[in-house]
Amino acid sequence: MTRIPSSPAPAGPRAVPAPAGPRAVPAPADPLVGGAALDALPVLAGFGFPVAVVASELDADGRTRTLIEAGEVDEIFPFASVTKPIVAWSALIAVERGLLDLEAPAGAGMAHGSAGAGTAHGSAGAGAAHGPAGAGTAVLPGATVRHLLAHASGIAFDSDAVLAAPGTRRIYSNRGIELLGERLEEATATPLETWVETTVLEPLGMSSVLVPGSPAHSGEGSARDLAVFARELAAPRLVGADLAAEATSVAFPGLDGVLPGYGRQAPNDFGLGVEVRGRKHPHWTGTANSPATFGHFGQSGSFIWVDPVARRQAVFLGARPFRRAHVTQWPELSDQILAL
Repeated sequence: MTRIPSSPAPAGPRAVPAPAGPRAVPAPADPLVGGAALDALPVLAGFGFPVAVVASELDADGRTRTLIEAGEVDEIFPFASVTKPIVAWSALIAVERGLLDLEAPAGAGMAHGSAGAGTAHGSAGAGAAHGPAGAGTAVLPGATVRHLLAHASGIAFDSDAVLAAPGTRRIYSNRGIELLGERLEEATATPLETWVETTVLEPLGMSSVLVPGSPAHSGEGSARDLAVFARELAAPRLVGADLAAEATSVAFPGLDGVLPGYGRQAPNDFGLGVEVRGRKHPHWTGTANSPATFGHFGQSGSFIWVDPVARRQAVFLGARPFRRAHVTQWPELSDQILAL
């Protein structure tokens, strides 16, 4: 497999085709691949650089099957913020194993109990310094692990500055997810990369995927493997049904905030590690995606979504960072996937 880095070369603009109509034909029994896949998703021709798309469907028996594989599905692309749901899922596994508490303080040294205690502890109202030597100091009075996962801790996008009280604004924060990673390492006594690998990547067979650095944006891998994770989100095996449902529903409802690349949203709904579509406009998913759709997109030009109403899942990776071509063409792509 070739690892394809994100490139700053611009993609040319194109006219956006008319929206896809309602699903007109039965879903194929075998996945569409090669030229047939590209014919089924004509919007892909407008990107002008290597891309990969995999979409799947959940049947009435809870089994998933691949609908389509288009483009360079085995090449390695950067995930950017699509890393976040993978790391969040590994944190939920720690919660279910009694190692991490969603209500534990976001500060350092309080995210886990003594050996065998099986839970986090400490006052949720106590802010704390955090991080390894040289990492700086973040004091987040009242903020919890749940706030970090939901981008509701009040911490700034990429610094330790506190911009709001916990639970009052949706401030999308890479730094908050990095703090989550620190809390997860403390709670599990395991390096983050190893924890993610052994709890998510290995059990799902996602052999091409790495999270070698920041838990907010360092992931990379193939679309084929990322699609395996999309199917896990749709029909969880690693996380219990109740916790998975909680994670993919809105946390701290009613919070407004800025969705990067799409402006201010009121509300700007997120679950625990995933964005929830709700009634946002404009948005990177399709006009036919239900409000219950959840997932994430990344500034590398990547996305993952699960629509529990349509029972569809889709991933997109590409060799150019997020730009106007993605803003104009991603919604049409999602609508074409939903129309298969």
